[in-house]
Amino acid sequence: MTEQMDQSAARTLAYRPVRMTGQLAAGGLLLAGLAWVVRGVWEVRLAVAGEPASGPPDQGYGVHRPLNSLENSYHLVTSAGDVLVFLCAMLFLSWLLRLRENARALSGDEPKYLGIWVFLGWIVPVVNLWFPRGIVVDAFRGSAPGRKLPGSVNVWWGLWLIGMLTGVGIVYRDSTDRIIERAYTEGWQLWLSDAFVVAAAVAGAFAVRAVTAAQVERIRAGQEAGTRVAEPV
Repeated sequence: MTEQMDQSAARTLAYRPVRMTGQLAAGGLLLAGLAWVVRGVWEVRLAVAGEPASGPPDQGYGVHRPLNSLENSYHLVTSAGDVLVFLCAMLFLSWLLRLRENARALSGDEPKYLGIWVFLGWIVPVVNLWFPRGIVVDAFRGSAPGRKLPGSVNVWWGLWLIGMLTGVGIVYRDSTDRIIERAYTEGWQLWLSDAFVVAAAVAGAFAVRAVTAAQVERIRAGQEAGTRVAEPV
């Protein structure tokens, strides 16, 4: 009996608080999505205003004309969006690390992916097509064996891949001045890209909440079982 109580207590202490971290990660994703909504609004404003007679900001051969007030404000909007995306990434990675550690404590199995891939999995070519999703799925299965993976996880990852593979959204390869030029000439493509980013952020928030809830439920069930074991027989 004492051994069972000690094992239950050890498992309880091994769990990292994940509910609040999950809420922060979901909130960060929604903030990043909101930042891209604002970005899209500014791109619409640029398209409606039309390109100035002086031409695009980047005029080639290293020549850049002075920006007008609307173009300057777009630079501010994109910079603020970049800050929110960085914050979102830090909150998401913090959640993912805790989720992964708890899944290991719950299942007793080593994670499928080494810890370094929690970070490098997003930036190393080729493996970034499936490693991040795989880490989330592995943690979910360790936390809630036998349960069906929430559909929001696949929706989130599918939308993320669209953005990454087409070079749009959060992974824009163009400079801000080049994006301003695109807003004047091909705004609909930017708006479509922004829509994918916003949709991915919302789906990601739902995925974080669903996976977190499954793990919290499993931890709670284990703690209640440990309490019953500790009760006098």
